[in-house]
This record gives sequence, structure tokens and C-alpha cells, in this order.
Amino acid sequence: MLFVFLLGIVQLVVIVRDQLAVQLAAREAARAAAVATPSAAAAQGAATQAVSLRPLMVATETSAATVTVTISHVTRTDVPLIGALLPDIAVTASATMALEPP
Repeated sequence: MLFVFLLGIVQLVVIVRDQLAVQLAAREAARAAAVATPSAAAAQGAATQAVSLRPLMVATETSAATVTVTISHVTRTDVPLIGALLPDIAVTASATMALEPP
């Protein structure tokens, strides 16, 4: 029972690690999109360079004064014993930055 509990903790740590990586990618992508044009291409490039998670789904929304980037990734639950009991987890993060003049 203790072994299964420890494997559950390992799976939780993997999910939290991926959530933090997606948050970092969202901040980096929003910053790149705020200072570059086209903003969607800059966001995609910055997000893929910021973290090693693949695939990343990147959505960019631009308004008159801000740009919002939303990053999504599906984290596989593949820790032995625990992964078979849990579905894959989708982690998502958004970041908004003010657009900077060119």
C-alpha cells in the first residue's frame, strides 16, 4: 500500500511540473507576442523554445492594447500502476501582456 501511495505522489509531481512548465511557456510567449509582429508566430516560437513539452497548443488573442496567449498540453499519466487508474490530464495556462509599440 505504501508503494502505491509513493507512486501516486510521483505522478502528482509530474503533473505539477508540467503545469509549471506550461505557465512559463505562456509568460514567455505573451512577452514575445507583445513585442513582435506577427504576434502569433512569435508566441509559438517562444513557447516551444521555453519548454521541452511536446505538443503544445498555442492560442493568441490580440486586442487594441493587450495580447493574451493560452498554452495547453496533455500530460500523460504513465507512472506504473497509477497511470492505468487515471486519465491523461490537460494542463493550461494563460498570460496577458500589454502591446508595446514597434
